[in-house]
Amino acid sequence: MTSSKNSKNRRLSELPHFSYTAKRKLERLGVVDVGSNSVRLVVFDGAARSPAYFFNEKILCGLGEGVAETGKLNPRGRDRALVALKRFALLAKGMGAEPLYSVATAAVREADDGPQFCEEVRKATGLVLNVASGKEEARLSAQGVLLGWPGARGLMCDIGGSSMELAEIAKGEVGQCVTSPLGPLKLAPFLESGTLDDEIARQVALLRAKMDGQYKTLFLVGGSWRAIARLDMERRNYPLKVLHEYAMQPAELIETTDWIASQQVAELRAMTGSSPERMRLVPIAAQVLKELIRQFEPEHIATSSYGIREGLLYQQMPKSLRKRDPLIEACIHMERASARMPGFGKVLFEFLAPLFKRESRERKRLVRAACLLHDVTWRAHPDYRAEVCFDNATRANLGGLDHRGRVFLGSALLHRYKNSASGSNFDDVIALLDDKDRQLAEVLGKAMRFGAMLSGATDNMSCTLKIDRRAGSLELILQPKSRDLFGEVVLARFESLAKALGCQTKLTVAQDA
Repeated sequence: MTSSKNSKNRRLSELPHFSYTAKRKLERLGVVDVGSNSVRLVVFDGAARSPAYFFNEKILCGLGEGVAETGKLNPRGRDRALVALKRFALLAKGMGAEPLYSVATAAVREADDGPQFCEEVRKATGLVLNVASGKEEARLSAQGVLLGWPGARGLMCDIGGSSMELAEIAKGEVGQCVTSPLGPLKLAPFLESGTLDDEIARQVALLRAKMDGQYKTLFLVGGSWRAIARLDMERRNYPLKVLHEYAMQPAELIETTDWIASQQVAELRAMTGSSPERMRLVPIAAQVLKELIRQFEPEHIATSSYGIREGLLYQQMPKSLRKRDPLIEACIHMERASARMPGFGKVLFEFLAPLFKRESRERKRLVRAACLLHDVTWRAHPDYRAEVCFDNATRANLGGLDHRGRVFLGSALLHRYKNSASGSNFDDVIALLDDKDRQLAEVLGKAMRFGAMLSGATDNMSCTLKIDRRAGSLELILQPKSRDLFGEVVLARFESLAKALGCQTKLTVAQDA
């Protein structure tokens, strides 16, 4: 934790960087985010490419409420924030979450008493708040998107309480960054005066003049956007309630923003369980989003659960680590932590690879992820293991995975433990897949079921698979020493896999050299 009395607020780009080796020795890495609406502590479990959230707590303080009119931080919000930061400092120390990184955004940046608040925090907690400029805030949030979406390309849009930032992202890099006063707390006076729509249109036009590219995808970051996405799910009766990488079409989202405008805040809260502090900002944020869609004309819109806090973590990573696949890294970590035989997932993937040669690179990536996860829920009760597998894949904190990818993984793992998906209560979620992906997931699940049974989940496979699609044959070639592994249950699963592939089985015992 930064605690020297003589420390001064530094630019975030000047914060110390740690070598990858040093970071791997850290058990915890903590980030404090002092925003215009909320104050939050996140402790990441290590510095892996796809980190887990060891601790996550926020307080909706409303620091930025009234700053536009008074030039001062909200007095009640300031008191609440200080209480929260004292608690966070003690928690971080107790968890060994050091160094503790901090960032303060628009409210502290713009308020006349922002420097005094930072000094009060330093004296009370030893924590030096690093106040981000608008462009720094945009860059960090864009880096957060890249943490979960290495191949993201488009425009990142982060809405906070007192500001909204935009940043171009492509090829793993952050481009031009801009900031604006389009935060709901700052826009509230225009709502009262009846000029909200005109002010939003004016401010978005200024942003469009600065960011004049063609952006096919708009990546939404921030609590108000997530609340809108959750309401979109409710309006559409969408079955998978995972906000990260939730995809929306512009026309449908405009319908949702109009629908939000027609609802009472209390009704919206009842649908989502959001706090009253958050939900009262949502109708204003919805108007901003509608105007963004109108002027920027994106083809696709997606929600990111990763933002400024994850961006701070991403900033500490060397480029070699940033290039790794967050999905595969997370699956490797889960296998090491929970599988009966860590390392077998790689062996299983190589054994099954001949079956998926014709598939796309993305599908092969999902096949690899499934093989790594195929055994991580083995401790679940056998009667519910298939369902736990499905939930684990579709609802886990996994980056680099869209919703169809989640459902594909879940379906494959469901078939890993259950011959048929019927009666699983997941029909509405599985319906997000097309027929081809549903069939491929079934084949993958049956293949993993067969491979694990054939090997006994040991760390080697003394046999190989060959498929001849023209001849319609699936051949298993056994080494002489492993011949006796091929029992009745293995045969039944081999035949089940072949049937799913539309093939006949063929068994060959290799000759001794």
